[in-house]
Amino acid sequence: MSPRSPLLTTAALLNRRTVLAGTCAAGCAALAGCATYSASSKPEAAPQAGGTAAPQPGGAAAPLVKTADVPVGGGVILAAQQVVVTQPTAGRFKAFSTTCTHQGCEVTSVADGSIMCPCHGSYFSVTDGAPTQGPAKKPLPEKDVTVSGDSVTLA
Repeated sequence: MSPRSPLLTTAALLNRRTVLAGTCAAGCAALAGCATYSASSKPEAAPQAGGTAAPQPGGAAAPLVKTADVPVGGGVILAAQQVVVTQPTAGRFKAFSTTCTHQGCEVTSVADGSIMCPCHGSYFSVTDGAPTQGPAKKPLPEKDVTVSGDSVTLA
């Protein structure tokens, strides 16, 4: 090859700064793909049941959901309250945070006894919030609820 070949000229133009800048740009792009979701980029949540959990006069909280709206062996996502309410067995209600313990995405659905996070495929048990499929290794944080009549309320 002659000293004036296009290959040598291009190679000569690549200096340490160019290589580092390209490496940094590729690394930043890869990291952005693993970033947690912000409020503006969260996936759509399942339709909500129930009202808000704003405190009522006298300190009582408003009901989260009607017991009839929570299927046995399943649950409902209450995105505005960041709570998933489940009914593992008839008449037994549990509640968990909707924030996945892997990277902070919001869980978006409940089916077949599992609470599912769409971001990286973690599944959690409707019974105790424990991960049943990774990458999450920690359970969803449990929230205390009470059942009064036909309503489930945060305790």
